[in-house]
Amino acid sequence: MTYLSRIRINPLRAMGRTLLSSPRAMHGAVAGGIPGGPDSERVLWRLDADNPHRPHLFVLTRSKPDWTHIVESAGWPDADGEHAAVRDYTSLLERIALGREFAFRLTANPVQNTFKPLRATPEQQRRLDAAAASEQTTRPRGFRIGHRTAHAQQRWFLERTERWGFTVPPARHVPPGSEGDIATSPETDVPRDLRITERRRHSFTKKEERSARGGPRVTLTTATFEGRLRVTDPALFTDRLLNGIGPAKAYGCGLLTLAPLPEGSR
Repeated sequence: MTYLSRIRINPLRAMGRTLLSSPRAMHGAVAGGIPGGPDSERVLWRLDADNPHRPHLFVLTRSKPDWTHIVESAGWPDADGEHAAVRDYTSLLERIALGREFAFRLTANPVQNTFKPLRATPEQQRRLDAAAASEQTTRPRGFRIGHRTAHAQQRWFLERTERWGFTVPPARHVPPGSEGDIATSPETDVPRDLRITERRRHSFTKKEERSARGGPRVTLTTATFEGRLRVTDPALFTDRLLNGIGPAKAYGCGLLTLAPLPEGSR
């Protein structure tokens, strides 16, 4: 069984502000809702803050979770409404079929691998210096560097959709003045039904067990993609829905969610 949860976060509470500002803190809160513990299964999550007054946390789990601790510490525990909706994901998976189209949203960590970063961090420079000083004959492990421009992030996405089991169809209508916001196919420059709605850079210290001090510094460049997709390989697509897309899944990246297309766009 697989479950998709939606939890309301209160941005006016101290814990709510902590979770909204720190992917590391949100990762810990999400792990606390899994009955078998954080290492028992693959968990995907994403924070949607389109409405800054009522942001939502989405979480995909294999076991049925309990979000009481988040609602009580970072939500509206005594207010009306559904604070933590947990839904069976099976009905959506059963609708996946070749050629089926959906509206989608994904927050991802678009990256490239390089052996010579232009602006090396202190940790990267330490590794470069160590490799240069050693007598190692094999090429050292590369560095994972985040794409920083919207154009590079869109290209990263469009070059990988086929291996994820879908494609992004050509845009049916490009409003005047919005051409710079619409992605184009890397090969043909055809406008695609893909937009980046948010781009962020996160930097935080990764906590290490048995240490009161922080561990290595983590820097993430994220982009939130929205648009229309068409399923080209139902098995591959289902696998990406369940296991996520791209790196940094522990920190809110990789969860692809679907919605019916609006009337008139089918």
